[in-house]
Amino acid sequence: MKLNSNEKLSVYNGVASTVSTNAVNGYIPLFAIGVLGATNTQMGLITSLPSIIGMLALIPGAMWLNRVKSKRNFAVASTFATRLLFMLILFVPFLSPQSAPWALVGLIALMNFPGALSGLSWQSMIGDLVPEERRGNFFSSRNRWTTITAMIVTFSTGFFLEQFNEDSVFPYQVLFIAGFGFALVEVFYLIKHKESPVEQTLPEEKEGQKKRFSWEVFKHKPYVAFIICALLFNFGAQMGWSIFSIYQIKEANATALWFSMFSVTNQLSQIVSIKWWARFADKYGNTMMLFVAAAGMATAPALMIVSTNLYYITIINLWIGIFVAGTNLLLFNQLLNSSPQKHLTTYIANYNFLLAIIGFLAPQFGVLLLNMFGMGSAMILTASVRMMGALAFLFVALKLLAGDRHDPKKVELAAEHS
Repeated sequence: MKLNSNEKLSVYNGVASTVSTNAVNGYIPLFAIGVLGATNTQMGLITSLPSIIGMLALIPGAMWLNRVKSKRNFAVASTFATRLLFMLILFVPFLSPQSAPWALVGLIALMNFPGALSGLSWQSMIGDLVPEERRGNFFSSRNRWTTITAMIVTFSTGFFLEQFNEDSVFPYQVLFIAGFGFALVEVFYLIKHKESPVEQTLPEEKEGQKKRFSWEVFKHKPYVAFIICALLFNFGAQMGWSIFSIYQIKEANATALWFSMFSVTNQLSQIVSIKWWARFADKYGNTMMLFVAAAGMATAPALMIVSTNLYYITIINLWIGIFVAGTNLLLFNQLLNSSPQKHLTTYIANYNFLLAIIGFLAPQFGVLLLNMFGMGSAMILTASVRMMGALAFLFVALKLLAGDRHDPKKVELAAEHS
């Protein structure tokens, strides 16, 4: 009963969180440039600094989380701090024109410190509350509802902003206030989660947990295999972030309305396909389906540069959304499956730490390729790196299948079910 209640609460929490963040997040560049007059340098810092700050937060974050008695309470405090800092952006326009853009840069960077802790504690808490055999269906259901919500909020916010001048402060301030209101709802449902009593650990066990934050985790082979594949794929995936936006704006001349269409069609295909990924992951294995999802993501850059027709790009975003749904669901599932339950927080923290480094380096590398070789070559190279990540997942999946065939117990169990 407690499990079902936690799953429902997590869905409600996810929906409220999606409204809180999606109401403004996607339009921060428009707010920065159109309202505050941010420079290219300041826009670059808005993109890059969050990864660095989040990375720095994860170093002490895992140690703090290993010591706390309640992961839920830790998640509540860090989530509330993140949303509060984000809401404070509504006061930025009252500053001088010279100070306002820098204040925005500072707040967005600063909020990623509690934001990283919030993500880490939530992941660790859910890993404890939802058993492995239920995670596929649970995450597919939760992701479906949050994606539906994101689609509705994205379209509604875009329509709302269209009613005002581009340099108007008022609509953004309304959205910041509304976002904070939903953040309070998000925190409310987070508080209502029911945790199991925390087992007391001996001092030497706690010390062992601290040590495992660094190099000890890399002695666990399933985790190492996942890390290599996931980081390679994520590097390729995030290489394309800046390139896609530049292509759509400068090459295809997409307007804000078209950007909304790209986002909505992408989210729509995620909603439709999310159950499919969970079902086939149960049937063929999480790692094998990660290969399929990653390979699908690898086709996106090559397909994108075929045409600058905006209707065509909308269809490509519909196609991409299918595989985004799969990677979002299966990567986190695989992280939980490949990490020992006893030190789950430490393993998740190490993954997020490394992912933060990728999040800072990969977009910059993508733009570097664009400047050096041009749009077409940059897109093809991005697709190639993504495909290398996909093939890495395939290699691990085939190794796992080979291991199962040589395991007498698993062969016997498979025979009984056949």
